[in-house]
Amino acid sequence: MRAVVDRYQGPVSTDSCVELFFTPGADQQNGYFNIEMNCGGTTLFRHQHGRGIRRREVTVEDGRLLEPAHTLPSRVDPELPGPVTWLVSYRVPFQVLERYAPVERPGPGVSWRANLYKCGDATSHPHWLAWSPVDVPAPDFHRPEFFGTLRFEA
Repeated sequence: MRAVVDRYQGPVSTDSCVELFFTPGADQQNGYFNIEMNCGGTTLFRHQHGRGIRRREVTVEDGRLLEPAHTLPSRVDPELPGPVTWLVSYRVPFQVLERYAPVERPGPGVSWRANLYKCGDATSHPHWLAWSPVDVPAPDFHRPEFFGTLRFEA
């Protein structure tokens, strides 16, 4: 477990990190959001159309509206060895998303495209995991063509 990045929009994927990439609707032409959070609660929050393509940083003020929560200290250095259980959480207000892209709010029959990731690029044991498989030779999570489908019922 490692958390050394401590500034908003910093490279949190180098730490022990979880990520949510999603399109708030079925149309991938509108781009996707990526929310990345290290185990210490530091966040990166962007909207883009591909790796670095038409990338737009979500402002610090809007990022604070996620109200992140985490079970580990903000900084974990030196790295903690062995298995460690940790949790992070946040909420994503629709009004924040709507400032950056069209949003189809969840309801019966609505689908979003998404993927969930776990990574730790610069940890002592670099690792990458995806909920929906990403079929490329090297880890690259900025691949919306591999996002799975989230179907809302209510």
